[in-house]
Amino acid sequence: MSRDLHDFVAHDISGIVVQAQAARFVASTDPSHTVLALERIEKAGLSALAAMDRTVQMLHGREAPATEPLPDVSQLPSLIADFTSAGATEAHLDLPPPATEALSREAGSAAYRIVVEALTNIRRHALDAPRATVTFTHTATTVEIRVTNDRGARPAPARRRAWRGGLGLPALTEHAQALGGTLSAGPHGDGGWQVTAVLPATLPKETS
Repeated sequence: MSRDLHDFVAHDISGIVVQAQAARFVASTDPSHTVLALERIEKAGLSALAAMDRTVQMLHGREAPATEPLPDVSQLPSLIADFTSAGATEAHLDLPPPATEALSREAGSAAYRIVVEALTNIRRHALDAPRATVTFTHTATTVEIRVTNDRGARPAPARRRAWRGGLGLPALTEHAQALGGTLSAGPHGDGGWQVTAVLPATLPKETS
């Protein structure tokens, strides 16, 4: 439940911060952009509230009313579009159908969480990076996920802050390992950053 709050609420809140910062700078010169920023802030706020409601219902136990299923890779296109519209970084998604079909429900949810966490970290640590890419690659036994961002124009922090309480990438690494996969993160290219996860692929069903 704490991971739910971290993975989804933190992503939405970081988007709200980005939009508020942008609105502050253009408010006096371009009111139309301020209105768009306010609409995106409203959307992110409603999404964060929905995640919090889901977590609170889980705390009430089995008698709580049924909640919506957790997001999976089918929702990545809208996530990428929202991320691009909210800031300076243009994000691109390469998600071929075989990769989507090869992920179990649990692995698909984990893949979505990994992408959310990677994009949230880009907002926090490389806010003005010009480009980010999310690529899924399918093999006979695995699905590899790579989230890569270019270096921002401003100097990057000396190191990325470790999350308290085992949240963020450390928790997702444990989750990937529990599914039989791996997750790693580190510098990429000329000052960029890359998160790489490998999750097991479901075996194709035999036809009679």
